[in-house]
Amino acid sequence: MIKPASADCNLHCEYCFYLDRNTLYPDSNRHRMSDEVLELMISGYLATPQPQYIFNWQGGEPTLMGTDFFQKVVQLQQEYGKRGAVVSNSLQTNATMIDGKLAEFLARYKFLVGVSLDGPADIHDRYRITVKGHSSHSDVRKGVECLKRNKVEFNILTLVTAANVRKGREVYCYLREMGFYYHQYIPCVEFNRNNEPKPFTVSADEWGNFLCEIFDEWVRRDDMRKVSIRLFDSIIMLMVEGIYNECDMGRNCCQYFVVEYNGDVFPCDFYVEPEKKLGNIRNDSWEKLQKSPAYLTFGQQKTAWNNKCSQCEYLLYCSGDCLKHRLYRDKHPEELSWLYRLETILQAFNPDLQEACFLNHQRETTT
Repeated sequence: MIKPASADCNLHCEYCFYLDRNTLYPDSNRHRMSDEVLELMISGYLATPQPQYIFNWQGGEPTLMGTDFFQKVVQLQQEYGKRGAVVSNSLQTNATMIDGKLAEFLARYKFLVGVSLDGPADIHDRYRITVKGHSSHSDVRKGVECLKRNKVEFNILTLVTAANVRKGREVYCYLREMGFYYHQYIPCVEFNRNNEPKPFTVSADEWGNFLCEIFDEWVRRDDMRKVSIRLFDSIIMLMVEGIYNECDMGRNCCQYFVVEYNGDVFPCDFYVEPEKKLGNIRNDSWEKLQKSPAYLTFGQQKTAWNNKCSQCEYLLYCSGDCLKHRLYRDKHPEELSWLYRLETILQAFNPDLQEACFLNHQRETTT
């Protein structure tokens, strides 16, 4: 995961956990990855043995880098990629700066784009505002239309907050009626310095009820073969194929690296913190970073789950949940996740999961 513009963004979303990461680099108000760091990162990564090479461009807002930057990315990937190597790029964006030139480029080089959209305007604009305090929903819609015109593949990422957690059906139906068939819902869980939940944070019960609501609507509308909901698809993939498709389901948090604009490397974007820094690609090889004790120790925390989790028949599906939801209080991975209700959700889903597995397989074989 690469942060080419660090935490810089043209929006000022109230709930964004990455906004304060700019305090890591106080020497400048503008953070942009240099050509030197970009080339070192790409050449070094493509020199390592991998089944496929995945570049996930995030922020802040990565489109602040401009189209020319991403053209340079592809040029370097073509220059340093081995014959027959599978290289893919994804881009997570607020879509407000998407123009024809960038959309055409993204389509040509098959970037998979994730667009942040929290629902209808009244919900979306509750937290997702510009740096001047204006709404962003209409600009997102314009960006999405530009992606559609240029036939860019994209999905919708919806952060579930206090503003929409009780409106699951409304949010799902809105996205569905807008013609969006690939959804990803992520719970908003943030705490203040006293380890108290911030006002936009959702509780375990709220998150569980939200998922049950959209699952029921997904089934009721017979959308299981039409609409991909990432969490549901990931559960089904694990049930059918035994494959972990989401990092918070896995048994180890050594899933990826985060590369900041200046080459600093961290184990997870939730833990871009001075004490978690693993090194810098200017000085450290990918092999050294991957084998570093700090990285391995971080990853091994995942299986130090709570005793209650050890007794749960659904442990397979969450492995104790994301460390971010477990380390919020006293930094011990044995803490029960803030969102500990997955077993309740799966029990509610159970009557329809077998049919969902079958229809999900149908969707995959016909698309």
